[in-house]
Amino acid sequence: MANAKLRVGIIGTGGIANGKHMPALAKLAQVEMVAFCDIDEERANKAAKQYGVEGAKVYTNYLELLEDKTLDVVHVCTPNDSHAEISIAALESGKHVMCEKPMAKTAADARRMVETAKRTGKKLTIGYNNRYRPDSLHMKKVAESGQLGEVYYAKALAIRRRAVPTWGVFLDEEKQGGGPLIDIGTHALDLTLWMMDNYKPVSVTGSVFHKLGKRENAANAWGPWDPKKFTVEDSAFGFIKMEDGATIVLESSWALNTLQVGEAKAVLCGTEGGADMENGLRVNGEQFSRLYDTTVKTDSGGVDFYAGKKESSGDMEARLWVDAILNDTDPLVKPEQALVVTEILEALYESGRTGKTVYLNQ
Repeated sequence: MANAKLRVGIIGTGGIANGKHMPALAKLAQVEMVAFCDIDEERANKAAKQYGVEGAKVYTNYLELLEDKTLDVVHVCTPNDSHAEISIAALESGKHVMCEKPMAKTAADARRMVETAKRTGKKLTIGYNNRYRPDSLHMKKVAESGQLGEVYYAKALAIRRRAVPTWGVFLDEEKQGGGPLIDIGTHALDLTLWMMDNYKPVSVTGSVFHKLGKRENAANAWGPWDPKKFTVEDSAFGFIKMEDGATIVLESSWALNTLQVGEAKAVLCGTEGGADMENGLRVNGEQFSRLYDTTVKTDSGGVDFYAGKKESSGDMEARLWVDAILNDTDPLVKPEQALVVTEILEALYESGRTGKTVYLNQ
């Protein structure tokens, strides 16, 4: 299928479609975007003109788009509450599906997505693009090499001091299922589980806070939020135990009074060494009865006037996803892995509501 052209449809032509999916797909010679759908027809038309082939179709109902039997792939870039419904319908209609993160609003919906992909034989992946960063890919190799030994403690970090997204439906719990935990905490958790290659959680204890969201005229990266619309948490924290005894601490916030900020970062502690992303990519350990730490350079520079060949994480995500379809291989982000992320997030929210530990897979 080396010379094949994949016909792609985009469902949801808002921020993440314009910021990542469509620009990345437009760079790939093996792809043509032929259909665009959005409840805002003007927005869909604009996307079609900018990224579509000549004669690209525009829809306001995704079911009509899915009736097109010539489509090979669909990218789902809608609010969280519709991820499962649209992805399942797309898989049932014979399309491969890239669904933006998080996989779904609920674990039950995520499980239905996995089951549908298996039954239809179509590929399903989730947009955890932080796996494709140079530091992430290198840290994964370090973990896989055995240099860290058995990783038994980790931290998944997604902390903003004041960066609450004020546009779209980010503050709407009904549409999104939550705030920073399901929005950016999901990236940090996905990275950490992937680095550890550990997908067997047994218990989750969480705290979910609504402490700063009701403030008027708050300092914020995108201007003050509307307290009346802020129906999600402003921070959430979890303690996750795995079947083998390994422990993960998850920290997420859009608004928190801290100077220790960082997004989509992982810290790994193993029997032979450790690695973290807190100040660049650092690896630490013990050698000849001495402690050492090293900073890994993940850029390609070092030569005057040349910064090296660079590919954004979003561009690499799209390229490898298309390669997986054309070569019939597994995508880097497997739906079964993304399901575990959703199960943990749901358990953390439940624990935050009830004040009790939630036990999984029992």
